[in-house]
Amino acid sequence: MTHAQSGRYDGDSWDPASSVGATATMVAASRALASQGPDPLLDDPFADPLVRAVGLAPFIRLIDGEVVLDEDDPSLNGRTRAEQMTVRTRFFDDFFINAAEAGIRQAVILASGLDTRAYRLPWPAGTVVYEIDQPQVIEFKTNTLANLGADPTAERRTVSVDLRDDWPTALRQQGFDVNQPTAWSAEGLLPYLPPEAQDRLFDNITALSAPGSQLATEHISNPDAFSEESVQRIGERWRRAGFDLNPADLFYHGERSIVVDYLTGHNWQVAAHPAPELYERNGFTFPDDESMAMFRDMSYVAATLG
Repeated sequence: MTHAQSGRYDGDSWDPASSVGATATMVAASRALASQGPDPLLDDPFADPLVRAVGLAPFIRLIDGEVVLDEDDPSLNGRTRAEQMTVRTRFFDDFFINAAEAGIRQAVILASGLDTRAYRLPWPAGTVVYEIDQPQVIEFKTNTLANLGADPTAERRTVSVDLRDDWPTALRQQGFDVNQPTAWSAEGLLPYLPPEAQDRLFDNITALSAPGSQLATEHISNPDAFSEESVQRIGERWRRAGFDLNPADLFYHGERSIVVDYLTGHNWQVAAHPAPELYERNGFTFPDDESMAMFRDMSYVAATLG
């Protein structure tokens, strides 16, 4: 597996086997793990074939049960990885399902990666799901799922553009309706954006959103969550699991806005759900271990405009 040696730079791009794209494959591998077994935690039939199509050996070995993860390190323990991904995936699944039940018929998945919601959620008739990501990522997933014979369960419109560029214009060119409420997701995305791009992302979402629009994202209250030291620890754990990815090359550092405060200041009504609370809601026990401290500080956010 390759990764950028020199870190991130303006205009860098990737496919699902490189740089930031490989982290989308890692997330899909965790969804595939959680979907395995006689009592699966998730039902994502597309995660496994997508990971195999990307072809990165460490992730294929992981879903084949050939990587013996460190059972003493909760962040690497196979069951813990599956539970963590289940909490995250169910939160965003439920967000979209509830938004649709509230009458919203327009959804935007930002940095969609190997997200399969356009293919597996029970979208009501007339729903349009927009997926925004790098051109290579969009093309790979679209072609792979077409070859599997998978059909979207909503009208799926892809927007091949970098989120650091003028994605609002690209989105409107695909027929996005600014006068209609929208359900937005920014899942597992913010650390990969420069701090000012994070603000710009939420500014753009707000400007494009009709009243009643909804947004789901993550919020980490600890400003040191992605300090050099904590990112180094993440990198060590990834390497122990056989993943040749260096998060220090992928995450943007620097002081960034606190998501809940920023959204509240921009007329969003925000509800933050701490990770331990969602673990409990899903019938899991939050791991009491230092390696999971960053996730203990994390909340999943659902916000409504106006």
